[in-house]
Amino acid sequence: MARRLIFGPVLIALLIGLMWLDERLAGTPVGAWGFLVSDSGDKLLPGLVLLIVGLFACARGGYELARLFRAMNIEASSKSLSISAAAGVLAGSLTIGRELPGFVGPHAGAILASSAILAVFLSMLAYIRHKDPKGAATAVAAAGFALLYIGLTLAFLIAIRREFSVWAMVAVIFTVKACDSGAYFTGTAIGKHKLIPWISPGKTWEGLIGGLITSALFGIGFVMLAGQSGHYAPKNLNWIDGIVLGTILGLVGQAGDLSASVIKRDAGVKDAGRILPGFGGLIDMLDSLLIAAPVAYWYLELRL
Repeated sequence: MARRLIFGPVLIALLIGLMWLDERLAGTPVGAWGFLVSDSGDKLLPGLVLLIVGLFACARGGYELARLFRAMNIEASSKSLSISAAAGVLAGSLTIGRELPGFVGPHAGAILASSAILAVFLSMLAYIRHKDPKGAATAVAAAGFALLYIGLTLAFLIAIRREFSVWAMVAVIFTVKACDSGAYFTGTAIGKHKLIPWISPGKTWEGLIGGLITSALFGIGFVMLAGQSGHYAPKNLNWIDGIVLGTILGLVGQAGDLSASVIKRDAGVKDAGRILPGFGGLIDMLDSLLIAAPVAYWYLELRL
């Protein structure tokens, strides 16, 4: 707990710094650099800094997933899973959304499908290089899971930043994490009734309710601030959207957390890794965002 209180603010400061840098560089004139430019052909796309960070996150996330799969007696290559996850975030960042580089737009579906096919078949080739096909199918399935579970979900976060501004991405992340914190403190204080003890024995119904109330309050706060600053033009969200979106994000965030717990339970480990003091691995830190990101994207896309 002490480590979380120490490193939590550090991670928040780092996140805000990355958002600021991404916002600062977006629109910088660079000339015609292919997929790095906007439709105008001469400016950096929003989200470039976050894409680079996402690629590093995929490398680490692939390593942690491979560790979990090997604990389940599934042969999984750290390199294959990291490359597959990176292919997912790169292809997803290029193809998800409306404001795509000019040459990518007409071929978005083909690029995304090709990246998935390439990641799967390259992982098979990497596995059978030892001339032993036993376990190849599960290894390939693990690579496909890494592309989907880490790569494409993170790509939705980058799509939110590109289409709805840095503010929207910050709001989504903080709202989801507010539910995590609210659930933890409420559950610790008054939690008595176990939520799903066979998956996550520490979670309680009281904690879930407290977390959802916290995320709804954060949702209202962000929507009100966004409306005042005009970030959601042309149609502002209202306080009802704040409650609905905050509650939904809190709920699916907890589902994401539980999905990671299922994987860790199957592997027989408590944490996916040890890279973040007090939090565990990168997957332990991102799990609640992985399902929430696509849900947030579609809510904003349909509502705005």
